[in-house]
Amino acid sequence: MSLTEFLKRHLVSRELDERIDEIGKPIGSLGYDPWGYNNETLKIGYALTQEIYEKYFRVEVDGIDRIPAHGPVLIVANHSGQLPIDGLLIGFALASRKVRPRLPRAMIERFFPTVPYLGNLLNQFGAVLGDPVNCAKILANDEAVIVFPEGVRGSGKLYRDRYQLKRFGNGFMHLAMEYNATIVPVGVVGCEETIPTLANIKPLARLLGLPYFPLAAPVVLPAKVHICVGEPMVFDNDNIPEEQVTARVELVKAAVGEMITRGLNQRKRIF
Repeated sequence: MSLTEFLKRHLVSRELDERIDEIGKPIGSLGYDPWGYNNETLKIGYALTQEIYEKYFRVEVDGIDRIPAHGPVLIVANHSGQLPIDGLLIGFALASRKVRPRLPRAMIERFFPTVPYLGNLLNQFGAVLGDPVNCAKILANDEAVIVFPEGVRGSGKLYRDRYQLKRFGNGFMHLAMEYNATIVPVGVVGCEETIPTLANIKPLARLLGLPYFPLAAPVVLPAKVHICVGEPMVFDNDNIPEEQVTARVELVKAAVGEMITRGLNQRKRIF
């Protein structure tokens, strides 16, 4: 018996097995899609994530039904923490919603696939290298994609800068316009406290070829997480100058900021 079969037998209920089969993505004869997604691996990941989601981070979600059930969607969120915990929790919230669940993709930073085993595992869960070509193909396939326009500027921020949004790139807006994708702003509160970073050791980061090397807590702390989903936003594919594209990006950034503020107001304690 393989490890996957062993874990599935002990972790995956019949109800969950049927649920993922119903909402899972089309896969090839070898069990994978072109980006490495695998239904069977996802079932195990779902079962493990459910425990983390409900018991460790005790996630509360507001507005998850605002994410469309069909068509191309860009779920635009703030980035925080040294690990892609925020993307994992957003993805689980959408996949586990009671009405019209959906399995989103997540765009991950380029250095994650360089970490042994982690890159392949994230691919099997549905994550994809954060490349505009990948994102374009996925949107053309009418899928939902979780994007973090702050990139490593967000995931590598110091604890003193928590919940201060860094610059958003314009790439996601160009894709949304080209593929008529709905943009849904999301604010995640709590992940900043899971792995607080006190400093970035830049010389060591350069030596190792990493975007940053954090001086951070050696454990993932059980901060309570709030996910706030805003109203969907749609932008026409107008032939406009880049300055106006940037202005649209700033509108989305402001909406994400409002969701962060809502989450901060909702939480009663950090842990």
